Amino acid sequence: MEHLIRPDGLPPVNGYSHAVRFSGAMVAVSGQVPVDGAGQLIGADDPEAQVRQVFTNLAAALAAAGSGLDRVVKLTVYLTDLADLAVFRTVRDEFIDPAAPPASSLVQVSGLVHPAFRVEVDALAVA
Repeated sequence: MEHLIRPDGLPPVNGYSHAVRFSGAMVAVSGQVPVDGAGQLIGADDPEAQVRQVFTNLAAALAAAGSGLDRVVKLTVYLTDLADLAVFRTVRDEFIDPAAPPASSLVQVSGLVHPAFRVEVDALAVA
């Protein structure tokens, strides 16, 4: 896997690569939300707790598929409030190596499937 964080001519980044080159089997992980294994919402009014649960779920889904957070090549992040972006980045950097970040997209959405969800993340990874 090769992280092309900032190829010549592209703008600066904050925690993502403009491109990631890889080979091997691909793992697609559905959007993970801030719900634990018992189906309980984590952090109803706490964006940090929600992001942490989302990455915990993402790690578990990747592990089940024989991959891991260090093998993620693309993240898509959905936030309902861009005021949560700084918290998202801080927690993300606890789970994803900032020296080898995946390609990423961030989208502000008006809502997610449950009105208390503030964040959802899906991923593509190498097995």
